[in-house]
This record gives sequence, C-alpha cells and structure tokens, in this order.
Amino acid sequence: MIKKTFFNLLLFTIIISSQTKYPEINEQVEKGNFTQAQTLIEGKLFQKTISETEKYDLQFQIELMDRIRKDFRKTRDEVVAALKKNYPVLTDEMMDNWEKDKSLEMILIDGEKKYFNNAVANLFRINKDARELKRKNEGNKLDDLDTFLEIYIPKVAEASNNGERYVLPVKMKIKYSLSVKPNVVPDGEIIRCWLPYPKESDLRQSDVKLISTNRDDYIIADDKNLQRTIYMEGKTEKDKPTVFNFELEYVSKAEYVNLFDGSKKITFDQNKETVEEYTKEEFPHIVFSDRIKTLSKQIVGDEKDPIQKLKRIFTWVDENIPWASAREYSTIENIPEYALENKHGDCGIQSLTFMTFCRYNGIPAKWQSGWMMHPPEVNLHDWCEIYVDDYGWIPVDQSFGIKSYLDESHRYFYLGGIDAYRFIVNDGYSKPLFPAKIFPRSETVDFQRGEVEWRGGNLYFDKWNYSMEVEYLE
Repeated sequence: MIKKTFFNLLLFTIIISSQTKYPEINEQVEKGNFTQAQTLIEGKLFQKTISETEKYDLQFQIELMDRIRKDFRKTRDEVVAALKKNYPVLTDEMMDNWEKDKSLEMILIDGEKKYFNNAVANLFRINKDARELKRKNEGNKLDDLDTFLEIYIPKVAEASNNGERYVLPVKMKIKYSLSVKPNVVPDGEIIRCWLPYPKESDLRQSDVKLISTNRDDYIIADDKNLQRTIYMEGKTEKDKPTVFNFELEYVSKAEYVNLFDGSKKITFDQNKETVEEYTKEEFPHIVFSDRIKTLSKQIVGDEKDPIQKLKRIFTWVDENIPWASAREYSTIENIPEYALENKHGDCGIQSLTFMTFCRYNGIPAKWQSGWMMHPPEVNLHDWCEIYVDDYGWIPVDQSFGIKSYLDESHRYFYLGGIDAYRFIVNDGYSKPLFPAKIFPRSETVDFQRGEVEWRGGNLYFDKWNYSMEVEYLE
C-alpha cells in the first residue's frame, strides 16, 4: 500500500492570480519589475506576523514570475535574426507595429524586452500579412491532419445518417511515461506523481483496461473526479531518472449531432438545474467582463434563434482568435481576456473564450480535455461540451474550427461533433487532484502531462519529460 507521504504538511488554497494583498508588490509585478517585486516579497516573508497562507501565496508569486521568465526567453536580437529568413529587410518600425498589434508577443522583464519563446512561429499564425507571406512561400496545401480529416469527417457523417450518434469505434493501446531528470531531487527521496487517466463515464470512451504499470502500488482516482489521475510514488536513485509509466487499452467513438439539419428545434434552456450551473461565471477564467458583454452584443446582435447565436459565437472565435501556441496557463490571470487582448490563443484559450460567450448568452458549456490521438498527430488538446435540450451534452471543438475545405454540410462538423481519436481525461478545469497535491501545480488549469512533487516542493515542467505512444488496434 502507498503510504500517505507528506500528508502531515499543511495544505493551503492557491490564489491563481498576479495580485497579492500588497499594492506595492502588485505594482512592480504589473510593470514587469520582477527583481524588485521579489525583493519586496522576500521582505514580507521575513516578517513574523505573516500568516502561513500569505507566505504560501507570496512564495507562489515568486514561482509564477520564474515561470514567465521561462516562457519569455528570446531577446530582440534573436527574434530579428529568425525573422530575417522571411523578411530580409526588417525595420524597427515593422517590429514595433507587430508588438503594438500583439502579433509579436513580448513583455518587459526588469526593463528589457523579452519575447515569447514561440513568438516568431506565432507571428505567421496571427498576423494576416505574415500568414499570407508564408502561404506564398510554402503554398496553400493542407497539413497531414487536415488531409486525414478531409476523408474521415464525411465517413462519420455518413455513419450517423441512420440516427446513430456514437459511431466508428477505434481501439487504442497507449503507453504513457513521465521521467524525472536525474539528481533534481536528492538520492533516496520519495517523488509523488500523478499521471493522466481516462474518464469512463463518457459514452464516447469505454472498455478501459489497465495492462501494466512500473510501480506495484498505485491509486486510480474515482471516475467522479473531474480531472482523473493514476497516482504513484517512487524513490530516487543518484544519477538515474525516476520513471513512472503505465500501459492501457480503451475504445473511443466518434460522436455527431447535426444541429443544422432542421430535424429538431434546438433550445438550451429546458433543464433549469443544468442552465443554472453551467451558464454562471466560474472565476477566474469565465467572467462576464465589460469587454465580454460589449463584444457579445456585436457578435450575437439581435439574433433570437438559439442555434444561430451558437453558430455566430463559434464563427467569430474561429475567425478572430487564430490558433497560436501559448504561454503556460498558470501565468495568465484570465484566459479569455488574454485571448481578446492578444487576439490569439491555443486550443484551451479558444475553448474558454467560446465557453464564456456561450454562458453569457444562456448556452450551458463545460470544459473537456485530454489528448488528440490522430494517426498524423498525437498531442495535448482541449475542447468543450454544450448542453442541448433533447440531446444532452454534445462536443464542440472550437480549435478544430470551421473546415472550409469540406462541403457546406460538413464545415461545422466540430460544432456538435467530434472524431474518435481522443483521450478524455478532464470534465472540468482547475479541479482537485486525488490524492491531494500539497504544493502548487505546474498546470493550474488543465491536466494532461502530469504533476510531480517531493517534500521539497513542486517539480516544474523543466524538471521532467513525458511521452505518449499510441498503437491503433482496430
């Protein structure tokens, strides 16, 4: 049996925000004066009157600043050198304009411009002119994933024509591994590890069979946990990585509900309990701010038809928040506000933006995430579900968006449909892990890669590696 290692330590609530109770610290953080902010925090930590909760939150603020530093490492010279491959004549004015319109993501840290690690690649995803330049240079062909989906999506729609909602099952075997780097934790210490484990209550995912683990003792969280885990512990050995892994099989199905065929009147307001729970604000990332309210009026306008409201929201996010790789979610105070301010986001940012507009307009929406498991691409992925009367919860993948290369009847497939190549781990965001984690999580919103800690603290992503291997059995 696994011992309750470390559970005698105090547990505190984590405030996921760049705000502390000290205005002078907040001001320095907002200005990007991280060194000064840390000096002020360390001064507070020496005070005997400070509570343990305050101490915990202030220490986490130091960690958040360090996480931002890790995400924003590129100097202006490095970015300029990379951009000159596509822009041989690159001027300061061009750089300044891209920074101002948020196409080139940059922040000031201790008075120096520091650029997001993927700022250069993102420029060609975010900026329309840069995107067009890339298209001219590389051509406008579909990538491998879209080439796969161009053939696959019509097959799902055809299989659903007879009224079947869950179709084309795929059986997969996965091997998941997390490896803590040698010597980041002293020899002989116990490492606690949480790995992603599949939800079994979703009708799209079934027949989960755990085949093996490399640890004799493990705990699989009850499926009622909205972020589901398999938990293990391991003792470190000098100069050796500490590895945690498991192997399992499961069956995943595609789901398709054609909301636009006119066969049923689409409504979202009949289940009062669901409407009340899933149309409310969910701080800190689903907030009905003035910006959300104003934009919502522009997006939805005077539209009364519920399905057209939904379609307008999905279309607006697809057209105005292009996909781009993102900084770590733990460093973002409000994710949809970040998307609207910076005019881009990855799959989770796009999904939370869509969800916020839906909830504000009375459409019940909830988070779902895990992995995309397509043969051309296996990766972390986030999407969501909306509640539709007469259907219940149905999937929406805002990031996969409008498939303009398909005919009109299939372009909005991912608004009510989803492919079978998924690994569902989460039915909510920022939910407790089981067993409870003591130190702040590396990922405070999502849970896909895993979480690791020891009695000395959390182990951030740079301290370990992870891998997902997939075998398609049927």
